[in-house]
Amino acid sequence: MNIKRTSFPRVVIVGGGFAGVALAKKLSKQDLQVVLLDKNNYHTFQPLLYQVSTGGLEPDSIAYPIRKILKNFPNFHFRLAHVEEIDTEKNKVITNIGELNFDYLVIASGSTTNYFGNKAIEKYSMAMKTIPQSLNLRSLILENFEDALLTSDLNERNALMNFVIVGGGPTGVELAGALAEIKKGILPKDYPDLDTRLAQIHVIQSGNCILKGMSAKASESAEEFLEKLGVNVWKNVRVTNYDGRTVTTNTDLTFETATLIWAAGVKGKTIKGLDAENFVTRGNRLIVNEFNQVKEFDHIFAIGDVACMVTEAYPNGLPMMAQPAIQQGDQLGDNILRLIEEQPMQPFIYKDKGTMATIGRNKAVVDLRKFKFQGVFAWYIWMFVHLFFLIGFRNRMVVFINWVYNYVRFDREARLIIRPFKKTLK
Repeated sequence: MNIKRTSFPRVVIVGGGFAGVALAKKLSKQDLQVVLLDKNNYHTFQPLLYQVSTGGLEPDSIAYPIRKILKNFPNFHFRLAHVEEIDTEKNKVITNIGELNFDYLVIASGSTTNYFGNKAIEKYSMAMKTIPQSLNLRSLILENFEDALLTSDLNERNALMNFVIVGGGPTGVELAGALAEIKKGILPKDYPDLDTRLAQIHVIQSGNCILKGMSAKASESAEEFLEKLGVNVWKNVRVTNYDGRTVTTNTDLTFETATLIWAAGVKGKTIKGLDAENFVTRGNRLIVNEFNQVKEFDHIFAIGDVACMVTEAYPNGLPMMAQPAIQQGDQLGDNILRLIEEQPMQPFIYKDKGTMATIGRNKAVVDLRKFKFQGVFAWYIWMFVHLFFLIGFRNRMVVFINWVYNYVRFDREARLIIRPFKKTLK
């Protein structure tokens, strides 16, 4: 990899998400050699992926070059690489571009879509965890309406204009709200010769409420907002299969759709060498202690979505969201320095700063530690928080200007089919 050994201890970080970047920023000013490995050369602001999928934003406004984030740190190295295996005996990372020894290793590989073993759903549904996946979904949505114009088969047309979102968490709810706004304000203008009123948006939730991790008031308000936008919310319904056209459930309900969007869960993205049963727990996450050390190791850590830290407040592990990842990355930086200096490490304590979700124009729900908001004020809070945590002044300005333009014009000008996408139905 052309990274020379120095007298400084080498810390290898796998993953350039929220956790990995927070840790790299904390360590890169210290007397350490920090190496960050990722298969992409950019950091993705995942909470806004749904806006890329629905034409509200272009992908470069929610992505930022990793090298630019850490460009002023002389002991920092980035390599574009896919990590294939961890050799825990030889303290070596094995990648597609070579091998690299480490003194300390931090797994911050994040999460991937969890299909719960259903191969048909994995094959035929659409995920939205990465920028390429979001662009594929954007193309498919737009292509569906182009195809609907061309067919004379009413059932085919309805299937092309029906969208089924599986999962009533923030991702599913926000995506449903965005699609509903497109149906209401944009499609009638773009397709005047198509009866877009026939388009249907369904959210299917296996539990008895949407936004399960939020307050009952937030859940009720979000459902009310969605229903006012014309979204059909189905609770206590579990999707069992999808063949590319028909969605079957554990009830008598079936849905005919050309687009099933799977937002029903994620799982940790573990790596060979640390994927054995004794390292992994529920959700395919690595078992870590209160210092984020992977079980059985003193010098190997895991942070972010891939790490499962069980606490009294979170018996199933900390939530797989940005804030725990950022906080873990920041504190682990201090703990690695303490470890090197042979000082006692400090246990990680998650500070819950609240959760939020937006459900379209002027509609959002926000749960803070002491206060809960719904409606317009919550929408402003949601916008401010997301702008604040975006990396890069340019990205903040581009997103802000796009939001203002979209709000004033009731438009989403990034509805472009840059690269056509077709699902394989064989």
